Amino acid sequence: MTNGRVRSIPVLVLLSIVTCGLYPLVWYYEVSGELQDATGRIDTSPGLEVLLMILTCGLYTIYWWYKYGRLAAEAEALRGLPVRDNAVVLCVISALAPYILWNDIIGMCILQSDLNAMWEARPF
Repeated sequence: MTNGRVRSIPVLVLLSIVTCGLYPLVWYYEVSGELQDATGRIDTSPGLEVLLMILTCGLYTIYWWYKYGRLAAEAEALRGLPVRDNAVVLCVISALAPYILWNDIIGMCILQSDLNAMWEARPF
């Protein structure tokens, strides 16, 4: 198990806005790899995850939020930390795309906050 990178939430939001939504693709790629390393599971490659998001015009992103919300909870459990399973919340936020502006940024902030707490709690 490895640790991922602690990211600043305000910088994450700023980069998402400044890059007109391109930075989240980089973030999805990085977080996919970090959580797969942290859990020891290699379901798909991070590059394939991002490619599926693009090819399905964002529909795969809804599933990604659920999948990696669950992987974050699994990683917390493996480390003996309190489990914050936000998979359903992240999935619902992502599914409300036509109704909520910046839905991906909200999800990114929630998941990154959980990841930051996990990465800082117990270094490996």
